[in-house]
Parts: sequence; C-alpha cells; structure tokens
Amino acid sequence: MELEEGKDRFIEAWGALGSSWGVTRTMAQIHALLLVSSQPKSSDDVMEELMISRGNVNTNMRNLVDWGLAYKKLIPGERKEYFVAEKDMSKVVKSIVIARKKRELEPMLRLLDELTGVDGQSAEADEFRAVVKDLKLYSHKADSALDALVKMDSNWFFSTFLSMIK
Repeated sequence: MELEEGKDRFIEAWGALGSSWGVTRTMAQIHALLLVSSQPKSSDDVMEELMISRGNVNTNMRNLVDWGLAYKKLIPGERKEYFVAEKDMSKVVKSIVIARKKRELEPMLRLLDELTGVDGQSAEADEFRAVVKDLKLYSHKADSALDALVKMDSNWFFSTFLSMIK
C-alpha cells in the first residue's frame, strides 16, 4: 500500500470513528488529516484535500482548537493561519475525555442534582427518586474516575491498560 492510500484510509476510518467520541465525521477527518500531516495545514489546504467548504473547515477547525486537539501555527511571512494536530496521544485522549465530560456528564450531574428534590408521596415518586439517586451515585463515580484518568501519568495508565487486556 502506498503512503497516500494509507493516509486516505486512515482519514476515512478516523472520520467514521468520530461519531463514537461525540464529534462530526468532518471534524474527525480534519483531525486525522492534521495528525498524518508532517507540515502545518491552512484552511485552504484542508478544503482542497478533503473537498469540503470553507465554512465547514472553519467551524470544525475552531472546534478542534477548542478541544485542544489542534493548534494554530504562525508561519513567518504568511498571512494565512496554519494548523497542526496535537500528536501526543495521551494528550489527545485527555482532551477528548475533558471535552466530552464537560459537554455530556456535567450537565447530567446538574440535572440529577435538581431531580433529587422532586416532591411527591406516592410509590411512583419514591421509585423515581430511587432511580435518580442510583444514577447520581454512578454518574459521580464515573466523574471521579474520569478526573483520575485525566490527572494520572499516561505511561502508568497505558501500561496498566495493556496488562489488563493481555
């Protein structure tokens, strides 16, 4: 397999995986393109290589920067903005965990906190509160585990993870 074919296949596969970690296919494809690029890419480069609109590139590039998965790179003498991907996979994983936690888990925790105070003196109300309490307990455990994952040393985490799957 030639390098360009390998890059194309990676970009397509990473794009398909994007929905698994809560991003659009296009955002994941742009991220993949930046990951496998040895040189910084401008929005024009990304538009041309992935055949997507300027607006789509700009929106998704801004999201990648917000997530900490890509960075702006200034090139002396160039007016265009260039971008590079974060290539340290432990930082990539941490960035994804932090972004998803902020977007998904934290709002759920706030909602569960509100729902624990639901009024009612019926069996149905008691069951509702019990379910909410149980969800809240496991959600807080997940939140704590994700916090620990983000804070821990990546070498320890990956070596422990790999030993668990052997």
